[in-house]
Amino acid sequence: MTKQTVFVSGATGFIAQHIIKQLLDSNLYKVVGSVRNSVKADKVMRDFGNNTDLTLVIVEDLSNLDAFDSVFEKHGATFDYVLHTACPILSADNDFQKNLITPAINGSKNIFEATVKYAPNVKKFVQTSSYAAMRNPDANHNPNITVNEKSWGSLTLQEGLQNGWSAYFYAKTSAEREVWALHKSLNARFLLTVINPTFVFGPQCFDSSVSKTLNSSCEIINAIVHSKPSDPPQQDIKGNFIDVRDLARAQVQCITDDKLNGQRLLLSAGKYCWQLIANIINTEFPELRGKIAKGEKGGDKQVLNSFAKIDNHVTKELLGFEFTDLETSVTDTVQQILKVEATAK
Repeated sequence: MTKQTVFVSGATGFIAQHIIKQLLDSNLYKVVGSVRNSVKADKVMRDFGNNTDLTLVIVEDLSNLDAFDSVFEKHGATFDYVLHTACPILSADNDFQKNLITPAINGSKNIFEATVKYAPNVKKFVQTSSYAAMRNPDANHNPNITVNEKSWGSLTLQEGLQNGWSAYFYAKTSAEREVWALHKSLNARFLLTVINPTFVFGPQCFDSSVSKTLNSSCEIINAIVHSKPSDPPQQDIKGNFIDVRDLARAQVQCITDDKLNGQRLLLSAGKYCWQLIANIINTEFPELRGKIAKGEKGGDKQVLNSFAKIDNHVTKELLGFEFTDLETSVTDTVQQILKVEATAK
């Protein structure tokens, strides 16, 4: 049987690597992934054991409106599906427009337009958006708000430029709106699904990706593992989560499951807060007990009731599988961190 080809943007990313792994492990697909440079490409190929079903291409700058054109002009005719996961992150100079908003919007715009122009055989386009596109930042302090698959953030550009957090919310909302609008205005022949994950926890796809500092969501767990007993609880660390392996599974399912065509999915397995994660680590890893922060007994109860509610029953019914719970996600993440650190000693 001829294997179909999936293009995955941002192949070095935490989420993208799990998606690529599940695609390759199925033995049903070939994958073409984009990376920023050849150094990153070399590492990804090594991590995947130089799998012959994996090809990497260079897309240097998502800000450029022709960022994906040359890659799609060369390879697009071979693509059956496009999974857009590439996402800019803030840099140290805090130029939110340049480093976050422009590349988020332009990257989504260009890869979609390149798919229309150069990839005539693509059947489905799956955009990784974010829970941040479904609400404003202040919802994290308002228990009277309920967010579902039809919810949208409403920040203006001026509001988005106030700080990095607001810029991220504005960027994700604008990038997703751009894709939905393009799908309609360009009369795209392929189907569109958008996945909006909450905070993404879980182990790295490869031990080689475990470093002193992890990606922003997993760094919450990593920071507790490396905390001091005297460190106070961080009550501002709270929200909703999904395990990266469930997110990758949903992405792959979008390829084969026609029920997901045209859907906007909200992936959340439940709530988390700093105290709840600290409780899990202190309970499941007795070797860390007394060496790391433990917070306050019962400190999670009030925090977990202090922010917006999520109603994603539609998404859960469509996907039809149970999401990984917080205890498993945190435990697997910590086990990997400790294993890598023990090996390095």
